[in-house]
Order: sequence, then C-alpha cells, then structure tokens
Amino acid sequence: MSIRHLILAACILPLPALAQDVVLAVTDVEGLEQLQQEFGAVETALEASTGLEVDLFPVSSRTAAVEAMRAGQVNFVLTGPAEYVVMKEILDPQIVVAWQRPDYYAQIVTLADSEVGSAADLEGGTVSFGSVGSTSQHLGPAQALSDLGLSYGSDYDAQIIRRNVAVEALIRGDIDAVGMNRGHLEGVREAYPDVAFKVVARGPDLPNDILVAASDVDVEVFEAVRAAFLDDGEAIMRAVLEGEDNDKYEGGFFLGSIDDSDYDYVRAMYRTIGVDSFGAFVGD
Repeated sequence: MSIRHLILAACILPLPALAQDVVLAVTDVEGLEQLQQEFGAVETALEASTGLEVDLFPVSSRTAAVEAMRAGQVNFVLTGPAEYVVMKEILDPQIVVAWQRPDYYAQIVTLADSEVGSAADLEGGTVSFGSVGSTSQHLGPAQALSDLGLSYGSDYDAQIIRRNVAVEALIRGDIDAVGMNRGHLEGVREAYPDVAFKVVARGPDLPNDILVAASDVDVEVFEAVRAAFLDDGEAIMRAVLEGEDNDKYEGGFFLGSIDDSDYDYVRAMYRTIGVDSFGAFVGD
C-alpha cells in the first residue's frame, strides 16, 4: 500500500471516544447568573475531582429539568424528594448520591397562646400550606397531620397560602396553623421577635435531596461523578456551602447508600393530598 493510501486509511479510522461531559441542572435555582453564584464553586470542585468538563445548565422549572434531560441537554440533575419521585416515573434516572439536609423535617406551627394544644385540636379548623408539591411546606406537613389521624381537606380546611402571608394571617387569627420546615420557623421567629410560636405536629426527617443521572449516561462518567462525591465529599461540600442559599446542607454528607424505596414516604405524601399518579408535577 502506498504512503498516500496509508494516510487516507488513517483518516477514516474511528477516533477514540471522547469523555462525556457532565452537564448539571438544579431544579430550585432559576437563571444562569444565580446558578453560577450558588454552584459555580461546585462546578470547579467536580472538575478537579473527576477530571471531566462540568457545565451548569439553567432550568426555569422542575418540568424544564425533565424536558432538558429527555432531550439530552443535561445528564445530571440535583432535585428535591418530591420532584425525584416524578422524575423517576417519567425518565427512570439513576441515583448517584443523596445530599443530606440535617434537621430537614415538616411541622405544623401555631401561636403559643393558641387554644390549639395538639394536632387533634385542628379538626374543623384551617391549616395553611405552602406551594403545591413542596416537600417541606405542603406534602410533609399534610402527611404529619395524616399520621396523627387528620385527613387532608376533610378533617380541616386546607389552604394554599404563601408562607409570609400565612404567618400574618395566623397572627391575626384568620387561620389556625401553618405548615413549614424547621428552617422556616427559625426565620419566622426572627421576623416576628415579639410573637411566640409553638409546634403541634412534627413529621420524621424527610428524605434527602438527590443527584440523579440520565439512564443512558456513560458508566465511566457516572462512576467518576459518584466517586467524587463519596471520596472527595469534604472538598465538594465546602464548595457547596460557598453558595449563599446552600446553608441548608451545612453539617450534611453525601450518601451513597440510597435506594428508590427510601422515597416511598414521599409517594405516601402525594396520596395523602389525593395524587395517585406520579407522571406529572403537581401544580405545573
């Protein structure tokens, strides 16, 4: 074979496959600017740990995150427990790691001098919840009451009201209680230092936020990302906590021993509010 033929043959030989990039979306952060502010350090830390190129991909909603993964625009998504069970139904993604949120639980809050002394006293009353589908402001508080024997929307009047508006209504006496998580209650107490609040119902610790990968992501990429969180977790968590709104993860860990069944409690929450199908996001 001539030198010319050898050169032509070399040109048509398949090139070695390039490593698949990591394209990460976060369901509760909107816009590229905010995403870079909150997770830019995570992008850098992941690149250093994996040796892969990592890009952040902004999404406007949880539905947009699903569509981006379906279209192959993203291959990793960080999402909350309520969103995960829907993503699981629609896309069947792979679980990478859980992002632990210490002291992440739902509770029912009322005024300290209220006649409501226990969850049972809310029967016939009005309870406010946060946005439809929120794990810790809607689903979790509703489940906490259900676990204590109060049926959502029948034993009490369930209202969907923004938390700050709901707290004002509670103080005025227009409603009887508000569903929220521990961090929210801390913020409420700071905002209203002259008002005493109490908790009349508390659910168990909620399932953690979760990083998932597309079902067709390269095995080597999946394992590299998973190993980064489990082996270099301290460095990556420091990067996470550089984001101003990521203090909810402070003191937490990245957990590898996680299974889809760990989110069955979230599925029970959906059923409590009357949602039996997980093929679409509630409220979208």
